Order: sequence, then C-alpha cells, then structure tokens
Amino acid sequence: MYLAEGETLTMEELLYGLMLPSGNDAAECIADHCGGEGGSRQFVAWMNEKAKMLGMTRTAFANPSGLDEAGHRSCALDMARLAAYAMRDPTFTRIASTRTARVGARTMTNHNKLLAKYPGCIGLKTGYTGDAGRTLVTCAERGGMRLIAVTLNDGSDWADHTALYDYGFSVCRRECAVKRFERCGEIARGGATVTAVAKESFFYPVLEGEELSVRAELPDTLDLPVKRGQALGELIILCGGMEVGRVALVSAGNVDVPEKQAQKNTKKTPLAERLWNLFAA
Repeated sequence: MYLAEGETLTMEELLYGLMLPSGNDAAECIADHCGGEGGSRQFVAWMNEKAKMLGMTRTAFANPSGLDEAGHRSCALDMARLAAYAMRDPTFTRIASTRTARVGARTMTNHNKLLAKYPGCIGLKTGYTGDAGRTLVTCAERGGMRLIAVTLNDGSDWADHTALYDYGFSVCRRECAVKRFERCGEIARGGATVTAVAKESFFYPVLEGEELSVRAELPDTLDLPVKRGQALGELIILCGGMEVGRVALVSAGNVDVPEKQAQKNTKKTPLAERLWNLFAA
C-alpha cells in the first residue's frame, strides 16, 4: 500500500491495505506492532501456534507477508481451513468483501475480481510470488451456505473458481447439525440434573448421500451449583466419520445443591401453609 515513513494509520486502515491491494508493508507493520517487544518474530510464532490449533499440519510460516522464504510453506487444504475460520469474524468478512476503500489520499481496489464477477462472492485473498505462482482463496455464499475455493499455482484461477462454485452449489445442500439451545445431554450429580444445550447453531454443506452426526463430550462429574450458560463440554459434529466442527455445550439453567434448593422451596412456602402442614401431620 506504499506506506510513508512516519505515517500514522489505524489498525483497520492497515487491514484494508493488507487485504485489498496485498500490501506487504501493511503486513509487516501489523506484525511488528502486535508482536510487542518481540516484534514481527513474535507475531510469526503466534501465526504458527494458530495454524497448529486449526489443524494446518502442512503449514509453517516464516514471515507475516507470505513472500518466498526458506521454510515458509502451506497447501490448499490448510488455506481452506484458515479461510473458513477467518470468515467467521464479521469484521474480517466486511474488509475482505470490500471492493474499494479510501485511506488518506489512497484509493485502494480489491484485487479479487470475483467480488464483481461472481454473484455471492464475499472474499477473500489473491496472491503471487515467484515460487508459489498465482494463488487464490475465495469464499461465496448462496442460500445461507458458504463455500471456500482454493487454487495454488493456477494461471486460470478466475475461471477455475467460477467452475468450482457452479459445481459446489449444484451438488451441496446446507444441513443443520444442531440448533441453538437444543438439548444435547444431561449430567446427574448429587440428586440434581444439569441439562446441556448447544450454545449456537451449526450448519454444514453436505453432498448427496452424506449425513451429519453428533457426539456430546460431557464430564462424568460436576461441582454444584451451576450457573445458566456455564460451559459444560463440547458437541462434536461429524460428516462421514470425520470431524467437521465443534459447538460449546452450556447449562440450560441454574442448578443449586439439592439441600439449598430444598431450603429455598421451604422459604417460598407461606408461613400459614407450613404451620397447617405441621399440625395436620
């Protein structure tokens, strides 16, 4: 984005410079600032930690910009995993889907031509280096379903992504694995029962013949009392036996220790009724 020495920009302005015109200088500035005393090196270490957390097993970052460097590598599947994770953030999605933006005297245009050419395209990122060739990661949405396409070293990437989306939207359907607040299990503890519900809904695109399945992971024991919304475990979503997502399971309501609950119930009983019950026994 051709930053000038001494220039002051907001983080959001730098993100526009990073995502729209592929500003390597913006990437370095962001990394150096966020890395604190560790600078860009610390930021790259965090990038690799995040990649490991996302299951990007064939990825190793050596710099924040993606420029060619020894040991810097990835693959299409890992880029798809990263893209799917990033597009869950509404701020990132807004920036990645912006066609043009003004930062100071600059007017920056998004290099992603599919934003204008393919209906429903909402991102994501173009790239090119001498070693990697033309790289393209995009995201398109239709009927509430989002698909990700990734091509590496592809000279006809625009046409290929268009063909991939035409195919993907024709063969995939959006299926709901769990709805928000849907009951997913129970934990019995000391005479009390804690009901676990899904914290959010989860949808996933499936092909003909594929079905989603779920498996709740809840603790065998639990300390009472439990507050409504308290984290209890996770719901694992599977497609064809392969994990495709996780949803947090939380308590559906407040659950007290049984003795305390009995005392509360007694306190709520009117005095006259308690006396009647006592003498009528």
